[in-house]
Amino acid sequence: MLKIGSVEIAMPAIQAALSGFSDRPMRVVARRYGAEFAMAEVVLDELVTRKGKLRDRLLKIGEDDHPIGGQLMGSRPEQFGEAASDLVEGGYDLVDINFGCPVKKVLGRCRGGFLLSEPGNALAIVKAVVDAVGGRRPVTLKMRRGFDDSEESERNFFTILDGAFTLGAAAITVHGRTVKQRYIGPSNWDFLARVKRHVGTRTILGSGDLFTAGAVVRMMNETGVDGVTVARGAIGNPFIFRECRELLEGRAVAPPSVAEQREAIEFQFGETLKLYDPVRAGAVFRKFGIAYADLHPMRADVRQAFINAKDFEALRDVLAVWYDDRREWPPVTPREGLRDLIAAGAACNI
Repeated sequence: MLKIGSVEIAMPAIQAALSGFSDRPMRVVARRYGAEFAMAEVVLDELVTRKGKLRDRLLKIGEDDHPIGGQLMGSRPEQFGEAASDLVEGGYDLVDINFGCPVKKVLGRCRGGFLLSEPGNALAIVKAVVDAVGGRRPVTLKMRRGFDDSEESERNFFTILDGAFTLGAAAITVHGRTVKQRYIGPSNWDFLARVKRHVGTRTILGSGDLFTAGAVVRMMNETGVDGVTVARGAIGNPFIFRECRELLEGRAVAPPSVAEQREAIEFQFGETLKLYDPVRAGAVFRKFGIAYADLHPMRADVRQAFINAKDFEALRDVLAVWYDDRREWPPVTPREGLRDLIAAGAACNI
């Protein structure tokens, strides 16, 4: 059982907040295949507080989309606090603060991972959010292991980590790469183990290099973290949550059949059409289709078919041709690019 404040879930693998990906369709298909908790897309605090269609969509949560976390990004404590309160009023079950995004545009505006270099402002933001939420929901943080590899950066990390828990944070997710690393190089799991030893019984979630259920279980076993957040490893692979549960319960894991893949794709595509108009739905889903292709036994051909599909009807054609359950397909094998990592006992997350 993973406990984050008032939120309790039996399966300790959470779908992470993914900008441009973790919309409602991605969340509900993840829940269908075993995720108990899912994070919405990271959103700027000012967009939550600004009246309009975007705010209305952000605060419209389906009854089947709980528990759900909302992740905020910004730079001003007072705006963070106001947005956090709005998320609570809108029905979010948890409020998360993003101190980890490494995107250059975000850093240039003193948001996300930049705040790891400003512990004073970072902790002012945590206090503002905790005060605004007022115990109504758990408050959590997403951090990387520092802005860079300097000793000063590490001191800043632990200042923010300890200070956030003192201020009332219910849990902190730690990604094993620095902000400067972005997505390059391995995630430092030894650092995650060190963080967990440092905080003792307080709740730490691990992140980084989680593309397979095996990697999830290894991270928990090797670092002692209380749970994990799965980010890029869940794009086009909602089955990872089912597989995590199977491994954690000591059962054998089998890759999803082509028929199961088609069922998941059709379900997510249908939910995407409910949320967006057909033109927008096609553009949004295409990137998921490209990721789903890595599960297919004919992955290279299917990936190219999704890349070539420029509209809604073309995506339907890809399903009709490449997920035809009347054909006999070769056995499904591990996802492309992951076989060596699986064999080596490693794998990569956002």
